[in-house]
Amino acid sequence: MASMKKCIAALAATTLAVTLTLPAATAEAPAKSIRISSYKGSTLEVGERSGLIIGPSGTDYTVTSSDPDTVAVEQVLTFWAAVAKAEGSAEITASNSAGESGTVTLTVGPATPDTPEAPADGNSVSLTDNLEIRQEMIRLINQTRKANGVSELPINEALMNSAQACSNRRYTWHHAPEESKAAADAGYPYGFGDNLTVFTGTADAAQHAVDNWINSPGHFETMIDPRCDCIGVGVTQYNGITYCYLFLGIPNSINFYA
Repeated sequence: MASMKKCIAALAATTLAVTLTLPAATAEAPAKSIRISSYKGSTLEVGERSGLIIGPSGTDYTVTSSDPDTVAVEQVLTFWAAVAKAEGSAEITASNSAGESGTVTLTVGPATPDTPEAPADGNSVSLTDNLEIRQEMIRLINQTRKANGVSELPINEALMNSAQACSNRRYTWHHAPEESKAAADAGYPYGFGDNLTVFTGTADAAQHAVDNWINSPGHFETMIDPRCDCIGVGVTQYNGITYCYLFLGIPNSINFYA
């Protein structure tokens, strides 16, 4: 009987210990949040516009500014952009219907005098060309990655610039040395996977490009590579032809041109 009482007491103590630790475990569960960043970085010049990158993808967001007179926000189709109005700082908040939110602080400095932009190698117009198409392409790629059980990827500015520089050259097949050098020159220090597609027409370009990669086994495997941790895309439209590049960063891999 004494032995049975000891067992009952031990069981009660164990149950109590578990009950007491439950609130602590619940309190430590991380809250979900929304990722928001500015394509052109956290510092803008007066008069400058920058696309806002918001994730996870596939969700409707409401975006507000703490000071619209300093940084206003505008929605164009499914995209949001920050517009630098005056010097100062403002907090940009993205929220969804589930009550989740994320913020980014943007600082606006004085505008600098216009200077001629040095073109990238090979028929470049601007590294920020077709930004809305490129943002939509990234959304579709991340949607595809998520559907296939791999992580969505944040934008890397160096890969965005190098992918655009390569698309501006209007390559119709891969030029591996030039692509690798473009990434290194833009400041990306590692190796990367890349896809290229070229097609006639300019309508629904983002969907057309991603569909082409989904329907090509090798390109699809590159697009959903789980090793990758960041993304950049380039889109050039010239004489009714669309040229699209996808660069996916692979951390700690080697780019022999870097």
